[in-house]
Amino acid sequence: MSLDQLDAFLVHAGQDPDLRERLHDHQDPPELEEFLVLAHQAGYAVAAEDVIAAQERAEAALSDDDRTLVVASRFPRGQR
Repeated sequence: MSLDQLDAFLVHAGQDPDLRERLHDHQDPPELEEFLVLAHQAGYAVAAEDVIAAQERAEAALSDDDRTLVVASRFPRGQR
């Protein structure tokens, strides 16, 4: 299991209209378990740890201002 498999799955999902639509459904985004099932059904060995590592990788690439926006978006006003 590796980030390479996750990256490959995301490329594959970008080329599959049905899969792309499911992954980008903002009204009903897939939970982690469903995401992993979709990856496995497509033939990719992706684990929860891979998804977490990819999120950490993406957050590490953000600027300080972008990081602040991400953190702020996770907490409603009054809970910050």
